[in-house]
Parts: sequence; structure tokens; C-alpha cells
Amino acid sequence: MSLKKAKSNFTSSKLKKLKKPVAKPATACRKAESYESDSSENILSDDDENQWKDTKRTVTDPTPDYHNIQKLVKYVKAGNNTATIVSLCCLKDYDLSISTNQVAIQEIGGIEVLVNLLESKDAKCQMSALQILVRISRSADVQKAIVNLDGIPLLVNILSEPALNLKTMAAETLANVAKIKLARRLIRKCGGIPKLVDLLDVKLDILLMSREQLVDEQKLQIDMAQAGARALSSLSESKPNKEAMRKFGLVPLMTRVLKSVHTDLIISIMNTCSNCVTEDNFQIAVITENMIPDIVYHLYSENLDIKLQCSLAIFKCASNRTVSDMVREAHGLEQLMAIVKDKTTRENKPLLGAATGALWKCTLVEENVKQLDNLRILNVFVTLLNDENEDVLTNVVGALAECLKFTSNRITFRTIGGLTHLVSLLNSTYEPLLENVTKALCECAKDIESMHILEQLDAVRLIWSLLKNPSPRVQANATFALCPCIKNARNSGELVRSFVGAMELVVGLLKSSDTLVLSATCAAIATIANDKNNLAVLSDHKVISMLADLVFTSDDTLRENLAAAIASCAPYGSNTQELGRLRCVAPIVGYMVSKNPRVHRTTAMALQRLSVDPQNCIIMHQSGVVPFLLETVGSKDKALQEASAGCLQNIRELALRAEEFKLKRQN
Repeated sequence: MSLKKAKSNFTSSKLKKLKKPVAKPATACRKAESYESDSSENILSDDDENQWKDTKRTVTDPTPDYHNIQKLVKYVKAGNNTATIVSLCCLKDYDLSISTNQVAIQEIGGIEVLVNLLESKDAKCQMSALQILVRISRSADVQKAIVNLDGIPLLVNILSEPALNLKTMAAETLANVAKIKLARRLIRKCGGIPKLVDLLDVKLDILLMSREQLVDEQKLQIDMAQAGARALSSLSESKPNKEAMRKFGLVPLMTRVLKSVHTDLIISIMNTCSNCVTEDNFQIAVITENMIPDIVYHLYSENLDIKLQCSLAIFKCASNRTVSDMVREAHGLEQLMAIVKDKTTRENKPLLGAATGALWKCTLVEENVKQLDNLRILNVFVTLLNDENEDVLTNVVGALAECLKFTSNRITFRTIGGLTHLVSLLNSTYEPLLENVTKALCECAKDIESMHILEQLDAVRLIWSLLKNPSPRVQANATFALCPCIKNARNSGELVRSFVGAMELVVGLLKSSDTLVLSATCAAIATIANDKNNLAVLSDHKVISMLADLVFTSDDTLRENLAAAIASCAPYGSNTQELGRLRCVAPIVGYMVSKNPRVHRTTAMALQRLSVDPQNCIIMHQSGVVPFLLETVGSKDKALQEASAGCLQNIRELALRAEEFKLKRQN
């Protein structure tokens, strides 16, 4: 079939398809292997659907270039092979990044013609069409048009061509078009991912040579790999695509490419890596292929984009203990600290955020904290507490919260004046930052001297006010932070009562549907109730009935703190009998089957307090608590041992009294 005839056959059908909001996948797409069912991935969300609607751009004042471009498109439509190629070459001379010129091509149906030419048997026509599509496909409107015209299957098919330059241009175009969610899905359905992964399969000796050392054929291979890496980077925004990339062997090729000396290639690969390492399977593959040392190596690069992507990758996967250990062993902590200390980095907020985020996740491991202490991380991070970027602050405070778990660091942090800066951040409205600030202050309040400073700074009132925050995570962390604040305050009972409506607010959180908030609230109630006057106020606010509503839980954290709250609240008035009447005893006995020793401890304390009431003792005995108590009474935990023994004593005394009463009746 001649080129002219092929064009006329396809153009009419493409023009019709352009009017459709979403095109149906071509046959090649339907035959391709899929890793997700169609129903598991929404093609378009409501927001995407609104964005997808045609918003035709019009030109009110056409330029001479506008008319010239439209004439050239007409020649491309009507001309023979030679005229088509000449017209395309002339078209390439215009600045196609300008919106007006793109509209000129679209209005006259140029996108349909260019997509149609992708099926041409003439390599020059294909190449010229691709060179134009690469430049104009940076526009969102053109990207949508290419998808609507079923251009993706044609671009994917070109990836199987033997010509390296054609594959490069096709991959570059796909990299642009894949900015759209639907395009990412279609590329996967059309089998584009394995073909793009194959583009990275370049020999190591070529990757290790600079551009000047390469011959023409080798330069084409590097260009092809860079285009493939860019396309994969765009595709990695989709979760199903990440899994498909892993299954098609991307990680081993990434490991090889990271040894390359070609900066653009490394940036694209690291961008793909930082997007994908959020998936557990991908993390395992990265660890298995020993990629972390290579990522750390590139932290030393002079290129800021490479540093950014490497820091991001570590940030997103260093929560994994193995990854965090590998970063330390590869001397990554030193370089991350060097990046943060660098004055130029302070102006580059994305890089500063990524580096501080990576350090935050690395501090989850105790050995890393010890090494970072030697690098004076506290001193460096205190200077960053004045930074105006909320993401940087969130990461810095998150790292501080982990470091402050150690007594020596709490003392150092207090000495260098970090508490004032930390308390000032409680006035922020950024929820992730507030989550970390309250965690850090929770650790600070465990130090008596630090707590005295926090009282002077009115930190407790600010923390208490966060119980009204709409975020459950902020509520939970703030409530947990109140526990050491109340415990270590100079006059804790008076401090709590000094806040109007404070205890009512805490009890109100027991209505939350979030398990972590409930757990934190129970922990706070257990601490507040240690003061008799406060316990009386809590009881007046119906805390017993609200605690009783929570006893049927299987969450160990909630069980631990709920039992502690019941143990603290039971001694007041008739609370012990009320808890028995509300049928709390048997469910609490069930907590003893937990494998968590902390649950055993607070449960035994609650049972000891409840066993003061004879009826509760009978229920405990009938529920089979004695074997558990006989086991925990031999625990090395002194509090657990004493509570278990006390409960057994009460049960035994009741049994003895029952025996005496029975003997008297018999006599």
C-alpha cells in the first residue's frame, strides 16, 4: 500500500476518534499480559475526567509562523513520499514548543497525520514524524490527542524496530505521553514495559565510557537507554507499573546502569528507583541486587539532581532495617550529613528535604543514632528548626524525635537550647509537622529538667490544645505526649486542673473511632487518675462507662493502656463494683492470653484492683484467671509479679472465707 493511500485510510478514522473522550485500547493492548484487572485500577478519576474534557485552544492573533505551519501540514497530507519528508523537515525548523505553533498543527489535523505516519514503512517518514511528536508531546493537549488517536500501540510497536534512533524517539514520546494516567495504563496493557526495560540492556563497558570515547553506534545505544529510562520514570508513577517493571527484570539492569558515567541516565534511573522503592517487593529486589552501596556512592556526585534522587530513594526505603544498615555500612550517613551541612544545600529545599528525610528514616535504627551523635546531628538539626520549609521541618523534627529517645541526647538537646525552637513549632498548622513535634516533646518531657523548661514555655497548654486537631495522628501523638508531661510536672494534679475543660476534652476522645487515639487517651487517663481529685472529676464525666465500652478489643496497644486506665480509675468510690456490673472483668481476664508482656503487666494491675470486690473475684475465678496469675507471679517484672500475687491473694482470701462459711453452715 502506498504511503498516500495509507494516510487517507487512517486519517478519516483518526479524526472521528479524536472526538471521543477516551479511546478503546487497540488489539495489541488487549492481547498483552496484564498484572492488574481492569476493575482494580480506575482509568479516570472525577478530577481526571474534568481535565480530559477538550479545552480547545484558539489563536486570536495568528502569526506568520502559524499560517506557514498549517501550509506545511497540508503538504504532508497531500504530498508524495518526497514532499512529505521535505515538509516534515521544514516543520521541524519551527519552534514547536510554542503553544501557538502547537495549536496550528492541531487545528488542521496535524496530530492525526503524524500518528498515522508511525505506521509507514518508510523509516525516514517515521523518524521525521517522531521527531515532531517528541517536541509537541510535552503539551498536555497533544498527549491527550495521541492517546485518543490510539497512538500508544503504534509507539510501543516501534520499540521492537531494529533501528536504534527510531526506538529512541518512540521512547522519548512515550515518556512525555505517560504523564497522563490513562496513557500509563495503556502502555502497560500494550506490552510496552518489557520493551522499555530492554532498552536499558547496554553493556557495562559502554556505560563506563564517556561520550567522547564512544563511537556513533555506542552513542545511539546510550541515547536509547536514556530515552527508555525517562519513559520508565514517567511510568513509575503507577503502582501496577512498578510491579510489572520488577517482574520484567528492571532492578538488575538498574544496578548495572548505576555504574554508568552518564549523568542524565543516572538521574532518570534514580527517579524511577525513588518512585518504586515504596513497594515492599521492589525493596527486597533492591536489597538482593545490592543496589544501596551504588546509591550511596552517587550521593558524592557534584550533580544536585543525582544527589536529590539518591536521597529520595533512601528516604523512601530506609524504614526497612536492612536498607538502613546498608546505608550505614556504605558510609552514607556521613555523606547525608555533609549534604545537610552544605550552605548551598540550605537554599535547595527539595534536596535539603530529601537528605533530612533520609536521615530521619535512618535514625529508626539505634546503631545509626549512635553514629549520627558522633557527627553532631543534634547541633546541626537545631539550626534547621528555624527553616521556613514545612517538609524540611517535618523531617528534622522526626529525626530529633528518634534521637531524643536516648537520655544523653535529651540532656544535650536541652543544653543547646533546642526546646524553645521545638515548642514554637506547636503553633504550626501543618499536620505532619505537628505529628513529629508532639513525638519529640513526648521524649523531651521524660527528662525532669527539660520538663521544667517546658512548663515555663507553656508547652503543656499548647499540646493539650492539639487534642482538638482534626487529624487522628496529631490527636494521638499529642495525647501520648501529655503522659510524661503530667507525670514529671512539679504539681501535676494542679497543672491538669488549671486548664478549663481539659479533662472533659480527654474523656471525649474515648468516643473516637481511631484505635491509636483511644490507646493514647487511655494512657493519659491512667496518668491523670493518679491524682485523687482528678480521678473524682474523671468519674463525674462518666469515664468508667466509656472505658467499659472499649474492653472488647483485640488490639494489644489499646489493651495495655485500657487496662492501665482501669487500674488507675477503679479505686475511686464505687468504680470497682461499677466495672463489674458493666461486665468488664471477664473480657479483661482474656487479655492474659496476649503474647505481649506489657499487656500482662497492666492487666494484672487492673485485675488486682478489681479483685477487691468479691463478686469480681468470683467472675475472675470462673473465667480461669488463676493459671495465668500463677505463671506471671514468677515473672522477673516486679510490678507484674506484685500485681499477680495481690490478685491471687484476694481470690484466695475469698475462697477461704467461702470455705469457713460452708463449714459453719455444716456444723
